[in-house]
Amino acid sequence: MKALVYEGTRDVVVKDVPDARIERPTDVLVKITTTNICGSDLHMYEGRTEMETGRTLGHENMGEVIAIGEGIDRVRVGDLVCLPFNISCGFCRNCEAGKTAYCLTTNPDPTMAGAAYGFAGMGPHSGGQAELLRVPYGDHNCLVLPEEARERQSDYVMLSDVFPTGWHATELAGLRAGESVVIYGAGPVGLMAALSATLKGAGQVMVVDRHPDRLALAERIGAIPVDDTKGSAVDRINEITNGAGADRGCECVGYQAHDAQGQEHPNATLNNLVHSVKFTGGIGVVGVFVPQDPNSPDSLYQDGEVAFDYGLHWFKGQTMGTGQCNVKAYNRQLCGLIQQGRARPSWIVSHELPLAEAAEGYRHFDARDDGWTKVLLHPAA
Repeated sequence: MKALVYEGTRDVVVKDVPDARIERPTDVLVKITTTNICGSDLHMYEGRTEMETGRTLGHENMGEVIAIGEGIDRVRVGDLVCLPFNISCGFCRNCEAGKTAYCLTTNPDPTMAGAAYGFAGMGPHSGGQAELLRVPYGDHNCLVLPEEARERQSDYVMLSDVFPTGWHATELAGLRAGESVVIYGAGPVGLMAALSATLKGAGQVMVVDRHPDRLALAERIGAIPVDDTKGSAVDRINEITNGAGADRGCECVGYQAHDAQGQEHPNATLNNLVHSVKFTGGIGVVGVFVPQDPNSPDSLYQDGEVAFDYGLHWFKGQTMGTGQCNVKAYNRQLCGLIQQGRARPSWIVSHELPLAEAAEGYRHFDARDDGWTKVLLHPAA
């Protein structure tokens, strides 16, 4: 089969690899029809992780079931399915508690919890930027989609990661209807957090970024764009909220946050949120932070540490929730919002490419080239 293979820093190649296949009775084999390039893929693409060369990338996947193992009971050949980026078993202690991002079964490393397709440190599982994908524990991990999804794949594929992750950010922050929220980052996850906040009835949604094309997308759904190249985002948020700060805040950037001059500061968005969110407010952090980053220009963050304004955070009585999204906690209900026409997350999609052009898609998306906001790949094209 054809697959996008990681060869090293900023070096990905579409090449022939052995076909994915059924390996266990609980497996499902999916022919991938749509798979996305995610901002998290760029951590590996840019050489900021210990990703092994030769591995297939891609954790935002959907496609058609073409084979099932003997132990599969619910999923059928021909079903169109969307796959959570978390690979989980459904029966371990964490999965039973709904914490499927921290499955204790699917990662063979005993010191780790959680697994994902084609991701560094998240188990040996191949990614879905390929023609075929093996799905472990298929009955549990496959979200069977309505028939209309075949014609609306750019909406439904967002259920694999970014839409649930954006929703998760608002959940971690504790957002309630009528409250104000500031979202740092207008990448795909930040835009999905803005959409989620709007769907939840937020009274005011503010999105901080410096890319005009992304801020324009936020404005299209009624959010207030805040361009931090034009002055302090904290000052602007306080101005908008009459000095009180936002009720809630979402961190959707992660450890590679940059200032307007292009310098990397892994603590920037965290500290800005402490200053932007009110006393007793809540903060949700879904941007990726890693335990070690030897290539970080910040000496503290090489060991996964940040200079965090904890004193002010404590003094303001703020709460903070963090961690990867448990996609299965949300994907079915969000699927209903798409099916009923309440949510159209495809508004962020800028490019749809065949798998053969994946390397070009990575290059433009990594460079944050104007207009490259979300890239979808179609291996079957």
